[in-house]
Amino acid sequence: MKRTDRAAAAVVGSAVGDALGAPFEFGPQGAFSARFPAAGVGGEMCGGGGWEPGEATDDTQMAVLVAESLLQRGGLDLPDIFVRFQRWAASDPKDIGLQTEDVLTNGMPWDLAAAIHFQVNRRAAGNGSLMRASTSAVHFARAGQSATMDAARRIAALTHGDRAAWEGIAIFHELIRRTLAGADPLSALPDILDLIHPDHRQRYATVLAPDWHPDQATEFNGAVWPCLGSAVWALRDTTSFEEAIRAAIDIGGDTDTVAAVTGGLAGAHYGLDAIPGRWTEPLHVPLPGFDGRVLRLDDLINLSRRLVADPD
Repeated sequence: MKRTDRAAAAVVGSAVGDALGAPFEFGPQGAFSARFPAAGVGGEMCGGGGWEPGEATDDTQMAVLVAESLLQRGGLDLPDIFVRFQRWAASDPKDIGLQTEDVLTNGMPWDLAAAIHFQVNRRAAGNGSLMRASTSAVHFARAGQSATMDAARRIAALTHGDRAAWEGIAIFHELIRRTLAGADPLSALPDILDLIHPDHRQRYATVLAPDWHPDQATEFNGAVWPCLGSAVWALRDTTSFEEAIRAAIDIGGDTDTVAAVTGGLAGAHYGLDAIPGRWTEPLHVPLPGFDGRVLRLDDLINLSRRLVADPD
């Protein structure tokens, strides 16, 4: 399978998971399967909770903003990403995390806003930077291990001052890098954990262990490590893209983000053809604050190919 196909599937898969999970956010375990007990029947892009069928949330919207900055600025321009985030946040999007909103609207400069928020609140390890990481993971994959993990931490730090959040995004970036190269992402985990800051390695080792289950989480999956652990569990415990997404949403809680992270990993692993067409056809990504633009499947595929810049 070509890198371009895996990259497109990571971006599209994340958006699909986001849109499928959004109507079930903060709901109980098993809600998705209770409503759609038979896989493959259709109708799962149901909308609800203020979301249209197939509408992606802030998870994918912010991922697109990161992607467009990387492409238009010719690389990582952190102040530019922050300004785009601020423009988006000021446009009254349907959903925005409380921490992210505070950081983007507290009037502090790009390189201080998240750090000051963390100093004041002492809690800043939500999954709001992990949810938007599919596009940056695809873009930096060809730069190598050190570069992709460094970029992940720096982008995360724009809105999340807690290093625990940075390390989760670094793991995700490296998982995507290895998967785009054709490696098994699950077998790569022990080596990746060795690259994590020692202060946070154990919490990630716990949730990424082969025998860990989301029922064992000691924090809500709105936190970055149980969110990532749940996504990896969904990939490990299933055998197809569709099964992985269903398992992720059935965990309950922060379903759109857990499914978005799962979709990025499972998409890169299984490829674009594995994502059901009945899920990609209604998929759309509004960009509040950016002239009413709405991205659809072809736009996301084109975006991913430009991010990869892969000659094959």
